[in-house]
Amino acid sequence: MARVAVFYPWIYLKSGIERTILEINRRSRHEIAIYTSHYDPAGTFPDFRDLDVRELERVSVKRTYFEVFKAVSRLFKLKFSRKDADALVICCDGVGSVLSFRNGHLPLMNLCFTPLRAVYDFDYRDRLLQRGGMRRVKALAGEAFRIVDRRAWPRFDSVICNSIATKNRVVQGGLLPERDIIVAYPGVAASSIGVQGPMGDYFFLPGRIMWTKNIELAIDAFRIYRAGGGKLSMIVAGMVDHKSQEYFSGLQRLAEGCEGISFETQVSDQRMRELYEGCRAVVLSAFNEDQGLTPLEGMACGKPTIAVNRGGPKESVVNGETGFLTEPVPEDFARAMVALGADAALAQEMGLAGIERVKDFTWERFIDVFDREIDRIIASKPQ
Repeated sequence: MARVAVFYPWIYLKSGIERTILEINRRSRHEIAIYTSHYDPAGTFPDFRDLDVRELERVSVKRTYFEVFKAVSRLFKLKFSRKDADALVICCDGVGSVLSFRNGHLPLMNLCFTPLRAVYDFDYRDRLLQRGGMRRVKALAGEAFRIVDRRAWPRFDSVICNSIATKNRVVQGGLLPERDIIVAYPGVAASSIGVQGPMGDYFFLPGRIMWTKNIELAIDAFRIYRAGGGKLSMIVAGMVDHKSQEYFSGLQRLAEGCEGISFETQVSDQRMRELYEGCRAVVLSAFNEDQGLTPLEGMACGKPTIAVNRGGPKESVVNGETGFLTEPVPEDFARAMVALGADAALAQEMGLAGIERVKDFTWERFIDVFDREIDRIIASKPQ
C-alpha cells in the first residue's frame, strides 16, 4: 500500500471533482491524504468533515484574471516531499498542472477533468470572451498560460482523463499525444444501480447552478413544452456558490410566468437520490460538459436523459435508446420533453436500457484503473 497525496486547488463546492476525491479516498487500496489550497467544509460535501483535509497556502476562488494569476503563482511554489507521499495526484480542471514543475522528484499523476476551459474549450472560450469585455487581454492571458501549460504536462508520469471529450481537448491543445493518455470514467457505485423508480410527473435538472450549465436552455425549452400542452413540471436542484448568485437571479427572472418550474438550492444527497428516483427524465443542458455524472446517476435509477449533443454525454447517453441527444436549441430540447412527457412507457423502456448501460460506468472500474496506474508510476520511478 502506497502513500498517495491527492491535491485539488479548491475544495469548496459539490461537483464531480469533489465527489471523485471522496470516492478515491473511500475505495482506493492505497493510503490517501487530501491536500488543497482552499477548503470550505460548509460549501462542499459533508463527508469531507470526517477526513483529514490539509489546507496549504490559501488561494482565492475568484475567477478574475488577477486572482487566477495569483493562484497560479502560489501553486507553482508548492513542493511535496518524499516524506509526505510516495506519489502525488493532481486533480486538474485548469491551473493545477503547474505543480509538475517543482514535484518531478515524485511519481506524478494528472487526474484530468478538463484542461483549462478558458484556453482549450473553444465554445467555453468564445462565451467567456463575450462576458465583461477586455477580449484582447483575456486572449493574451490565455496564450501566455498555454505556453506554460505545454511545458507542464509532459512532466507527468501518468495522465488519466475523465472522458474522450476531455482527452480530445488535451490532444488538440498540443499538451500531450493521444498515446500518452488513459480514459477512465468516474461514475456510480455498482451497488447503487437498482430497481427502476416510478415514471414521475417532473423533469429533473440536477447539479451546480452556474453559467456553464446553460440552464436557460432548459427553461426556454420547458416554456415551449408547456405552451404546447405539456403537463409535467421541472425541478432544478443544486448548490449556488457566491459567484453564481447573479446568474441564479437571472434564471429566476427567466422562469417567472412559466408555471411548473421550481428551484431547490439546499439539497442533501438523500434528497438528490429521491429526486432522481421520482422523476420522468433527467435534463442536462450544459453546452459542452466535460463528462457529466448526472446522466449516469439517472441511469442508475432507471431514468432516461435529455442532453446536449456535445462533450461527455455523447459517450454515456445512447441517442434514442437511453435518452435523447439534441442540438443546443430550445425547440429540439422541447421535442425531447414532449416525447418523454407524453409517453411514460417510452421513458420506462429507455430507463431500463440505461440500467444496463450504466454498468460500464462504475466507481469500481475507475478506481481499478487509478490504483493500477499508481502502482505503475511508483515502480517506474524508484526513490
